[in-house]
Formats: sequence, C-alpha cells, structure tokens
Amino acid sequence: MNSPGLANALAQPCPCGTGASLADCCAPLHQDTRLPENAEALMRSRYTAYVLGKIDYIVASTVPAQQPLLDVAAIEQWSHHTAWADLTVHQHRPRIGKHHAQVHFSATFDTAQGRQQHDEHSAFVCINGRWYFIDPTVALPGLKQPCICGSGKKFKHCCAAVLV
Repeated sequence: MNSPGLANALAQPCPCGTGASLADCCAPLHQDTRLPENAEALMRSRYTAYVLGKIDYIVASTVPAQQPLLDVAAIEQWSHHTAWADLTVHQHRPRIGKHHAQVHFSATFDTAQGRQQHDEHSAFVCINGRWYFIDPTVALPGLKQPCICGSGKKFKHCCAAVLV
C-alpha cells in the first residue's frame, strides 16, 4: 500500500520539467515499468533520479559495460548534497547515427558555493531497444578495441564518434 506522502510526491510535477506528474513521467522509468522512448526521455529521467537520490537507476541507465567503472560514492555524494533547481534541454538530436543520439542540456543547482550550472552534451546509444547513457568520465576503450555498446564494431567507428 502506498503511503500518503508517496502518493502526494507522485502527484507533484516531475523534476525533469516536462509538466507531467512524476507518476506519469519519470517514476515508471525508475520503476522499470516503462522504457524511455528516446534519449531525451532517458536524460530527463536521469536528472530526476539525481534529484530523488535514485542511484541504482543512474547506474542501470549507463551503458552496461561501463557500470562497474562508475564511482557510485561520488554519484551519491553529488545527488544527496546538491539542491537541484532546474533542468533545461537545449537540443535533442535523436538520430546522429543508426543507434546514437545526443542531448544538450543544463542542470542548475545550489551548493555551499552558491548557484551552479552543469552544461553537457550527452551521448546515448540504443542497445536492444533500450537507451543508455555513454559516460565519458570513465575509462573508455582504445579506438581500435571493441565498442562498449557491444555492436561488434571498433569503438572509433561506433560510440567514440558521438562523444563530444
């Protein structure tokens, strides 16, 4: 049974800024009852996961080959010690390749140092019908090594080509 607090939270506007309720927007993605329809929806759900401290979702929505390389403690730190204020999507490029997309966004947040903004051009890959974030902050394979997405192509001819 859902608590009244949870029901109230789910009825609130989703932190990702679509205008839909959390229950109708990012919550089903976090609960794995619905897949993101595109890279922008995945990026918005990841932002909301940072706002709500859903670290498992942040990890699970990263390319599977990169998941063991993530600094989960740092992700938790940033999520829990940041007052998230706003998300702005500047551009969604849904087809920059057969299985790739990019999203340019800015996330505004408050820290002890004041108002900050994180601006990013994120790259995403669709693997078996599911979108994943390609994390450029973890060790990436050499250009001639197999791609992290499992496409069978060399990294330089696949995901490396979409990293900004």
